[in-house]
Parts: sequence; C-alpha cells; structure tokens
Amino acid sequence: MTTVEKDPVTGRQTTGHEWDGIRELNTPLPRWWILVFWVCVLWSAGMWLLMPSWPLRNSFTVGLLGYSSRAALEQDLATQAVERALWRERLVSLPAEAVEADPELLTYARAGGRIAFEENCAPCHGVGGVGAFGYPTLADDEWLWGGTLAEIEQTIKFGARSGNPQGHVSEMPRFGADGILTPDQIEQVAHYVLTLADRAPKPDLPGATLFAENCAVCHGESGEGNSMVGAPPLNNQIWLYASKLTNQSPEVRAAEIQATVIRQVTRPRHGAMPAWSERLDPGTIRMLAVYVHTLGGGR
Repeated sequence: MTTVEKDPVTGRQTTGHEWDGIRELNTPLPRWWILVFWVCVLWSAGMWLLMPSWPLRNSFTVGLLGYSSRAALEQDLATQAVERALWRERLVSLPAEAVEADPELLTYARAGGRIAFEENCAPCHGVGGVGAFGYPTLADDEWLWGGTLAEIEQTIKFGARSGNPQGHVSEMPRFGADGILTPDQIEQVAHYVLTLADRAPKPDLPGATLFAENCAVCHGESGEGNSMVGAPPLNNQIWLYASKLTNQSPEVRAAEIQATVIRQVTRPRHGAMPAWSERLDPGTIRMLAVYVHTLGGGR
C-alpha cells in the first residue's frame, strides 16, 4: 500500500512510491512545457489539414494548400534549365578559345566541367586527371592525340577506338606476336628505348637501327611521338602501362620499364575511349574540354 506524504524539504506531496528509502516527489510538468505541447498538437492538426498527409487506398489527401514537393522540384528544375540554357547557348555558340577568354564563361565552364568530369571521366582518368595504370594523365603536357583545346574537344566528342567513324583509330603492330621481330631484336629495341627515355640516346646500339627501321615512322626518330597517329613520346619517363610507384630502387624500376616495353612491342595493348557525343550534350562536352584544357597541361 502506498502512502502519500508531504516532503519536509520541498513541501511537495510524494507519489507514495519509495525505493530503498528514497521517496518520489509528485512534481507536475512546468506550465510552459504543457503549453508548448498543446501548441505542437494544434500545429500538427493544422498541418494535417493543409498539407498532404493521410494515405488512402490508391492515393493520399492533397491538403487544402494543394502543395506537392514533386511539383516544386519540377518547377525548380525548369527554372534552372532556363537559366543554364542561356549560359550553354553562349558556350556552344562561341569558338572554344573565346570561352577561355571570357572570365565569366571560363568560371562557369570549369565548374560544370569539373562535375561532368567526376561523373564520367574520373573512374578512368582519376580525380583531377591524375591518370592511372593504362589511362593517360590529363594534368601534364603529354598528349596522345593532341593537347590543344580544339583537339581535346575532338577527342572527347568522338573518342579513340570507340567505333565512331570520326574517332581516333590507330594500332601498333604486334612485332613479336606476328613474327616481325625476334625476341632478341625486341629486347635490343627496348634497351635502346630506355636510352631515349633517359635523354641519352646511344645510336651505336643494335636496337637503334631496328628502332629507325620499325618504330621511328610513328614515334619519331628521337622518340618525340606523333599525335597525328596517337603514338606516345618515348623520350621521357611517362609510361602508360608501367606502375606509378616511385619508391622502387632505380635498378628495379629500370627492369620493370624494360619488361613493360618488351611486352608492349611483342603484343601491344590498345586502350579505348568512348565517343561522348553519343552520351553527352554539346554544352557539357564544351565544359569538359575547357576543364581538361585548364588542368595544367593543355597546350
């Protein structure tokens, strides 16, 4: 049986409950709390009437205000589309070089291009165009198919080995797989290519003659490359199919590079890039071209 008593300290009545000698006070809720509670109840009742709230069998109550979040979103998107159309019309109506010369258009194109790049290009080329194994870096000044703004836009539009009639197409001969060169000759060519990469070519090496007879037509006599056919330069330390690890010893790194060159000469690997004009609108492609061109390596 519970006994309600008056607490001698606070003067409040107890609830009659006691635990280990501790009595519970019968303290009512503050008046302000009760007031806020009932205001919230009234507010929720009003929202039930004004806004969509009650589910029905196949629909819901639309509310007295007739508000629809879907309709509001569609209106916002339509407003944004009208505003963006003005910018995109300027983007595609002007020459690509004029876009970079206009500070406002350049800012808009770079912002939109960065978003489009991260959604479509970064999975291969990396965030910021840092590149990856088998995928070219876009933030340096080495370009397989040319690094001017117009050339970048052309590559984005039609791709490389994409199947698009206007895309870039070229293939390196399979010197080893098709028996054009013997394994010993391929090793000699690879050794000479490494001297080109070190900026110290040795024309007296056996591979120099083989290089001149078989490789120079595309890669150039000094390994400078040829963007007309997508032949990469060989007179630098940029390797598409070698790891980007830099913590290896020089000897291990040199052996890895030589093995990579031998594999490529024997049975070349050829990358492919989609023709983005088949997926993206001209405005987005123009923004992508401007963004890539301004990453730091555009010519």
